[in-house]
Amino acid sequence: MEKVILITGASSGIGKETAKLFQAKNWKVAATMRSPEKAEDLQKIVDLECIKLDVTDPDSIRSAIDRTLEVFGRIDAVVNNAGFAVVGPFEAATSEQIERQFETNVLGLMSVCREILPYFREQKRGTIVNVASMGGRLTFPLYSIYHASKWAVEGFSESLQYEVKEFGIKIKIIEPGPIKTDFYERSMSISKKEGLTAYDNFVARAMPNMQKAGETGPDGSVVAEAIYDAVTDDSWKMRYPVNSRAILIARRLLPDALFLPLIRKAILR
Repeated sequence: MEKVILITGASSGIGKETAKLFQAKNWKVAATMRSPEKAEDLQKIVDLECIKLDVTDPDSIRSAIDRTLEVFGRIDAVVNNAGFAVVGPFEAATSEQIERQFETNVLGLMSVCREILPYFREQKRGTIVNVASMGGRLTFPLYSIYHASKWAVEGFSESLQYEVKEFGIKIKIIEPGPIKTDFYERSMSISKKEGLTAYDNFVARAMPNMQKAGETGPDGSVVAEAIYDAVTDDSWKMRYPVNSRAILIARRLLPDALFLPLIRKAILR
């Protein structure tokens, strides 16, 4: 029997690559996004339905799930991929930027989980894949708000697995490192405050090095492959690093007194 996956944030980047990969692997795909009318290329793909979903709108989430069930008759996996990053000095961030960061990356992801869990619990199976980041287990400067959101995703996902395992529901966490997508352009909100210049030198030194990491990283297809493995490997493995394994191992093994200066030196070189 053909299986069905629902993916949030599927209009570009990792979400779009994931939608195309699962369709190529003979899955039915609900590719959800805020503006499906703009996804003309995806609309041409057979067995792929572009559906409106805004993770900050619970009614939109419920409607997208209902539409997926109407079109395909079932849902076997959900990928929580929608997200963005607030970048810049924390002191410069507005309350609105901070709230939007958490509304999308954390509360939106939680809302999708809450809406799909009753369905998965009833059918005694299902996989939820939460796209976190290596930035959910280590940090870099100027990403404090983004890191806070991804650390929240990591903690939420790990705790949730205890609660739902007895119902046959698997929780998977994807932890990408630097990936060459439009994340560094379209999916960024820069924090700036008029008159605040104290951080200008730090930002000027740090940002080019961090941008370069994204420009030279692999493309989103490697993350899509990890998501496919997470959904189909028939295991209870929870975390899937992507282009991040070495640094995550270093973070786990090295004390703060060694690891943090290494990061600072790499970023501010």
